[in-house]
Amino acid sequence: MATRLLVRRIWTFSVKDIRYRLPSSSSVLCSSSYSTSLSPSSAPQSFLSPSRSLPRSLPLTSRREVSFNVQDHEDFTERVINSELPVLVDFHAQWCGPCKILGPRLEKAIAKQKGRVAMAKVDIDEHTDLAIEYGVSAVPTVIAMRGGDVIDQFVGIKDEDQLDSFVKKLIGQ
Repeated sequence: MATRLLVRRIWTFSVKDIRYRLPSSSSVLCSSSYSTSLSPSSAPQSFLSPSRSLPRSLPLTSRREVSFNVQDHEDFTERVINSELPVLVDFHAQWCGPCKILGPRLEKAIAKQKGRVAMAKVDIDEHTDLAIEYGVSAVPTVIAMRGGDVIDQFVGIKDEDQLDSFVKKLIGQ
């Protein structure tokens, strides 16, 4: 993914540079009919000229993913139960309307914590074994886990203030 982004950025920059250097057809006609010498202002700028701004550089540090979809039981064990961070597990379903409302609210509450909490999304239709194991009988169900232990949970929709206090309680503030 990072390689594709880098190649796309280089390609875009190269294409823009070529367009910038090539004179338009009207300027070629005007310069050939009116003047045979190039003035310094009409000379194309070099790729490394100080007046050109280089594209914004890509960050060198890798960003740790704080919100992820659980792939299977092994992935759940590795990324949730064995996680060093506290984890909110969002049990949801594609057909569930309240889940579609709660999901973005949860992500916003997690983002406010700036990497101190992770969020695992578990689709109960794909991972019924996990839903049964954790006693999920309705969606949305959110379970707070720290060190593999269930700390707290709730079922249904909460507003943003309630979610913020739920997350803060998980990280121990």
